Amino acid sequence: MATEILMPALSPTMTEGKIARWLKKEGDTVSNGDVLAEIETDKATMEVEAIEEGIFGRILVPEGTEGIAVNTPIAIMVEEGEAVPEKAPSSPTTAAAASTAAPVVTADAPKPQAATPQASRPVNRIVASPLARRIAASKGVDLSSIKGTGPNGRIVKRDVEAAEATKTAVQQPASAAPSAGSSRLIPHSTMRKVIARRLSESKATIPHFYVSMDVELDALMALRSQLNALSDNEGPDAFKLSVNDMLIKASALALKQVPEVNASFTEEGMILHDDADISVAVSLDDGLITPIVRAADRKSLKQISQEAKGLVARARAGKLKPEEFQGGTFSVSNMGMFGVKEFAAIVNPPQAAILAIAAGKRQPVVSGDEIKIATVMTVTLSVDHRAVDGATAAKWLSAFRSIVQAPLALVV
Repeated sequence: MATEILMPALSPTMTEGKIARWLKKEGDTVSNGDVLAEIETDKATMEVEAIEEGIFGRILVPEGTEGIAVNTPIAIMVEEGEAVPEKAPSSPTTAAAASTAAPVVTADAPKPQAATPQASRPVNRIVASPLARRIAASKGVDLSSIKGTGPNGRIVKRDVEAAEATKTAVQQPASAAPSAGSSRLIPHSTMRKVIARRLSESKATIPHFYVSMDVELDALMALRSQLNALSDNEGPDAFKLSVNDMLIKASALALKQVPEVNASFTEEGMILHDDADISVAVSLDDGLITPIVRAADRKSLKQISQEAKGLVARARAGKLKPEEFQGGTFSVSNMGMFGVKEFAAIVNPPQAAILAIAAGKRQPVVSGDEIKIATVMTVTLSVDHRAVDGATAAKWLSAFRSIVQAPLALVV
C-alpha cells in the first residue's frame, strides 16, 4: 500500500523546513537505513533515513523548496510492483507514515562530483564547506569567483546563495536592476529565519531587565594556570581548561546558591529546575546554537572542559543530537575573545536568564584605601522579570562574582 513520507519535526522549535537535497530518485529501491534526503532545519542540516523497505515512488516536493510545514507529505513510498499514485494518498496510512523516515543528525559530508574544467586548472586550493560545494555544483556557480565570509575565508552556504542571487540579478533586464548603489541579496537560511522569529518574540513578549557587575579575574586565572600545569603531567589524560569552562561551573554553582534564577515562567506557575543545565552559545557560519552542559554543578572542571569542547566541535560540524541542544535551564554567552567591553544578551525562552560575558581588561581598581591593577571583566545578567525580580538577580550576580573571585569553590 502506498504511504506518505512526511516532513518530520526534527526539533521542538521546528514548524517548517527546507528540502536541501533528495538523495533518492523516483523508482529507486529503498532499504532500511538508506538516506532519503537532507532537511535544513532551524538548527542544522540533518539527514533522514528510511526505516522501511520499498520503492521510492514519487517526489511530491522538489529539492530547494523552503517553508514546508511539519507533517506535510513530501514523497510517496510504494511496495514492489504497486502502481504509484499521482498525488499523496488520503488514507489512515498518512498518520502512520510519519515513521517511514527517521532523522539522523550528521555532518555535511563531501560527495563525489563530476570533474569540471575548473577542477583541472592549476589554481590555489578553494576552501569551502561541503554544503557550499554541493549548492555551487547544482546551481552552476564558480567557487573560484566567490570570496568566503566564513572562518579563515572559508566559503559557506550563504556566500554561494549570494553569488547565485547576484548572477540572477545581472541576467535580468536593465529595467529590473536596482537604480543606484552596489548591493547583493543573501537569502535567509532556515536557521536564520528561526533565530529572527524566536528572538523577536523574546524581546516583544518577555519583559527584560539587565544587571551588570564588574568581576576580578586574577585569582581564577591563577588557579587555571596551576591546574593546567598539573594536567601537563597526566600524559594521555592531559587537558587544558579555558576561562569559559570555569565560568560555566561558576554559573552552575551560583544557580545552586540562588535557585530562584534557575527557573522558567509559565502561565500556571513557576518551574524551578533541580539541575543546572548550562546552555553555551556557539557561533556557526549562518547563526548560532546553544549545546548544553548537563548538571554542570555536579561535574568537575575537567569533565566540563572535555564535554564543552566536544559539544562545540559537534555543533560546528552539524553533528549535535537533538538532546544535546534542547532543554537547558540557563544560558552563557561569552564574547570576551572578541575584546567586547560590555553587552546584553536576549533571554532564550523558556529560560529565565542569560549571562553575557565580556573581555577581561587590566585596569586600576580601588581596594580599601589602596589602588591596585587587576584584570576585570564586566558581566551582564539579562532576566525575564516575570520569573525573577531585581533583588534576586542582583543576589545571583553577587554569588557568581564571589565564586569567581574566590575560585577554590570550583574544585572542592
